[in-house]
Amino acid sequence: MTDLDPRLDLTFERITDLPKDKIWQAWTVPAHVLPWFCPLPWKTVACEIDLKPGGAFRTTMRSPEGEEFPHLGTYLDIVENRRLVWTNALLPGFRPKRFSAGDEPAACGDFAMTGIIELSDHPQGTLYKATVLHADVAGRDQHAAMGFEDGWGKAFEQLVAYMKSG
Repeated sequence: MTDLDPRLDLTFERITDLPKDKIWQAWTVPAHVLPWFCPLPWKTVACEIDLKPGGAFRTTMRSPEGEEFPHLGTYLDIVENRRLVWTNALLPGFRPKRFSAGDEPAACGDFAMTGIIELSDHPQGTLYKATVLHADVAGRDQHAAMGFEDGWGKAFEQLVAYMKSG
C-alpha cells in the first residue's frame, strides 16, 4: 500500500462484527454487490466481476430519476479476505484508459482513482478501511464534494445490513 497523501487521498474506517469473509463476499460476488453498492435511493442494477489482476469490475448505477451510469474498473491486487484494489484508470487487461472531460458520467466524476478495501482483525470483529487515491487535488476535491464520506459510509452500512440479513 502506498503512503497516503491527505492532499490527494480520501479514507475512512469502520469497525463491524461482520467477519472478514462476509465482507469479502459482499465485494466479490456480483449478486451480493447489487443490493448495497451505492447509497439508496440510488441502485446498482448490473455488476460483472472477473476477480483476477487485470480482470474487470463493471457496475451500472441508476439514479432515482432512472438515468444509468456505467463504471468500468480493473483489479490490481487481490488478497482474499484482506485487500481488494481496483482502478478506473486502466481498462481490463491493464490497457491504459484515456480520460477527457465528460468521459465518465457526471454523477460519478471525471477523475482517475484507485480504490482500496482493507480488512483486518479487530477485537470487536473486523476493521474495514476504504481508501481512494486520486491523481490530483481537483479529482480528490471533486470526489469529496460528491459526498465520499457520507456515500461510502452509507454503502458500508447497507453492506453490513444486507450480509446480516441472509
